Amino acid sequence: MIASAPTRQPARPARTDLSALKFNQLAVVFVTLLAVILTLPALTLILGAAMLLGAVRPDLSPMRAAYRLLGPSLGLKPEVVDEDPRAHHFAQGVGGTFLLASAAFTLAGLPVVGALLGVVVIALAILNLTEKICVGCIMYFQYRRLRYQLLKR
Repeated sequence: MIASAPTRQPARPARTDLSALKFNQLAVVFVTLLAVILTLPALTLILGAAMLLGAVRPDLSPMRAAYRLLGPSLGLKPEVVDEDPRAHHFAQGVGGTFLLASAAFTLAGLPVVGALLGVVVIALAILNLTEKICVGCIMYFQYRRLRYQLLKR
């Protein structure tokens, strides 16, 4: 008996929930603002670590779990689009790294530097919320373009 070749299923496009992104941005703005105003580096440390975990392992993301738990009670309904989430994961990793640096500087006795890094994260999250400009996503696509140009040489 000759085994037939397996049929290939067309690749399903990657999907992104825009409501989850909005929830994450709002959470980042409010939690980081609270941490900066009250000088709570532990809060930025926890949020930064949660964001980094979500960037590296989206299936284990505490932010995603919070969205699933709190989103419906906040009136958020999934708005899923055919969009690759990798750029958003990269952006989340950049934000998480800035928040970890914010906590580290604050804990090292440089609260002004820590606060400035927190304010940068807040400003970029607000820019994404209000103007739909994701600076971390732009960084991701520029990195990919540069990598492609270097590899094709």
